[in-house]
Amino acid sequence: MSLDEVPPPGAALVEELDKRLLVQLRDGRKIVGILRSFDQFANLVLEGAVERIIVGILYAEDPLGLYVVRGENVVLLGDIDASHDPPAILQKVSLAEIRQIQRDEKEQEKIKKTMKARMDFLEFD
Repeated sequence: MSLDEVPPPGAALVEELDKRLLVQLRDGRKIVGILRSFDQFANLVLEGAVERIIVGILYAEDPLGLYVVRGENVVLLGDIDASHDPPAILQKVSLAEIRQIQRDEKEQEKIKKTMKARMDFLEFD
């Protein structure tokens, strides 16, 4: 392939314009919205965007509206099959419920780390 055959960076995104996409961000968040625009840095403009929060088999969506995603934060993106969105295995709950579940999980992780640190400390005695 010669240099004249290589498409410019971001050219593949042209085919995704006006499609509903799922965008996975570096911090683990998942944003769903319609791709309206992008630039050479893969910065994205999503219309009707929502943050889809998934914990186990439960999920909720936090409306974001018109949303700009910096290209450097995009890990992966892909179009969504409307007939499988969201996947049938997931159960929708309220945003308040999913936030509480997230807090509970974070607290459980904190307790596990504390217990592990204590066990590690006791093993050295």
